[in-house]
Amino acid sequence: MTASSEKSRNIGILIFDGVEELDFVGPYEVFTMSNEVHGMEGRDRPDRVSLITETGRAITGAKGMTVEAHMGIADVESLDVLLVPGGIGTRREAQNEKLLSWIAKTAGTCEWVTSVCTGSLLLCAAGPAAGKRVTTHWAFIPTLRDMGKAAAVLENIRYVRDGNVVTAAGVSAGIDMALWLTGQMHGEDHARHTQHAMQYDPAPPYAAAV
Repeated sequence: MTASSEKSRNIGILIFDGVEELDFVGPYEVFTMSNEVHGMEGRDRPDRVSLITETGRAITGAKGMTVEAHMGIADVESLDVLLVPGGIGTRREAQNEKLLSWIAKTAGTCEWVTSVCTGSLLLCAAGPAAGKRVTTHWAFIPTLRDMGKAAAVLENIRYVRDGNVVTAAGVSAGIDMALWLTGQMHGEDHARHTQHAMQYDPAPPYAAAV
């Protein structure tokens, strides 16, 4: 796919009660930092990044963070990128036919459809990830496999692309996926500048001890 730094995109991040906070805050930081870097590079900030809830009201995440939404699903006209995070709330939302229908409809016209962690459960249940290779949090891999909707559920990998569907493993893997996606949309150099601006150079304790 040819990256385009000129095109403006609407990026929508779906959030709900019980969402895992870093699943969406990490990608939100990447996409909004990308806009900041565009400014540093002398270009307009091209992407509109919105937090979306079913009702437009605030939600409470899995760790207790309360987050206001920019809009509800009824206010969304169209998206170029849809991101569905995970968290314990996905188990409930997987039975929410209204939300699943919205995901299916919205994804149908998206350039990219993405998930983090158990957000892949909702993409499988709604249809966009059905019959595709996906990944999810390591602890949820057996459950997602048992659903039988994905062509394969891959493990020991940070993110998986199958067509325009990109699924990331647990929590922090969403940052990696969002940086890769930024490179697809705006070029690898821009994505590397965004990564540098975030000072994202993982060196976790213990494994990286010196």
